[in-house]
Amino acid sequence: RRPMLFMIIETFPNQDPVPIYQHFDKHGRGLPDGLEYVGSWIEANFSRCFQIMKCDDAKLLQEWVLSWRGPGIQFEIVPVVPSAETREVVAPHL
Repeated sequence: RRPMLFMIIETFPNQDPVPIYQHFDKHGRGLPDGLEYVGSWIEANFSRCFQIMKCDDAKLLQEWVLSWRGPGIQFEIVPVVPSAETREVVAPHL
């Protein structure tokens, strides 16, 4: 089974990253075995974080989200496909 990529969009309450970083410093990223962190980017106004995660079982994402309940983050989880792979799918239809 091939791992899937997911774009995780985290919305920070009141554009305040401090509680999120405090939680991270105390508990780490909290990834269950099988869920891989690829990278992340924070909006300049501290409103949202965009992360890429990799796994082959979406239940691992659910476990991870539950471990971050304390700081009040809201999560949106979007399955994504790399552009190069999408190009391969689209190519026969061009």
